[in-house]
Amino acid sequence: MSPEEIRAAAETHHELGPGYQDAVVESFLDKVGREIDARADARLAQQQGALARYRRGQSGSPMALAIVSMALGIPISAIAVAAGTHPAGFMGLLVVWIAIAVINIAYNISYTARLRQPPGRF
Repeated sequence: MSPEEIRAAAETHHELGPGYQDAVVESFLDKVGREIDARADARLAQQQGALARYRRGQSGSPMALAIVSMALGIPISAIAVAAGTHPAGFMGLLVVWIAIAVINIAYNISYTARLRQPPGRF
């Protein structure tokens, strides 16, 4: 609403008798409410559009990475265990699963950080 509209409502409020003052105030508040709703709807539409564009260009989810990690980790573990009691077998198994855990944690942290960014930064 423009300052002129606010001034006009205030002048009308003072000029009319007590019977009309409530109607003027209600009309003014209704206009202000509609203006607020329109602005909020415009901002929400802008944010949702930016979020949709971001999600379309987004790579996989942490769950997909976890599933792929398990699918690849199991055969690699079998290879490491096939070394038997040799120290390289146990250390290889340990290195494989630590690497899988670090990769999944790092990806999950970056994924969460990207989701927390304001919509305008996509």
